[in-house]
Amino acid sequence: MTWSISLFDVYSISMEQIKYEEFNKVYMMVGEVISVSELEKSEKLLKLEVDFGLSGVKQILSGIKQWYKPGYLLHKQFVFVVNIEPRKMMGLESQGMILAVDSDERPILLIPLENAKNGSVIR
Repeated sequence: MTWSISLFDVYSISMEQIKYEEFNKVYMMVGEVISVSELEKSEKLLKLEVDFGLSGVKQILSGIKQWYKPGYLLHKQFVFVVNIEPRKMMGLESQGMILAVDSDERPILLIPLENAKNGSVIR
């Protein structure tokens, strides 16, 4: 007899459950990347300037350089966590986090299926 365990099963076994109120604290928005630059001294980080509409523009650093070229990201919308505590990396402050799916080959960035207004809240 062989056993088959999916990746979902592995995650669900080790995944700690959180209360709805805790999840509700995570603020996710659609934002458009309006500028992308490579950080010369980093093999991993790209610096993104992201337009969140009425919420303004935020600088977000992401370790996706080896998988995504700046031109691919420019003027596209993605999903971001925008209320995560700012974090210093390479002397710069990251003010959010781009969301991606874990994949064996590379992270797959989350995008809205249709264009949404910059700053639209993810529910």
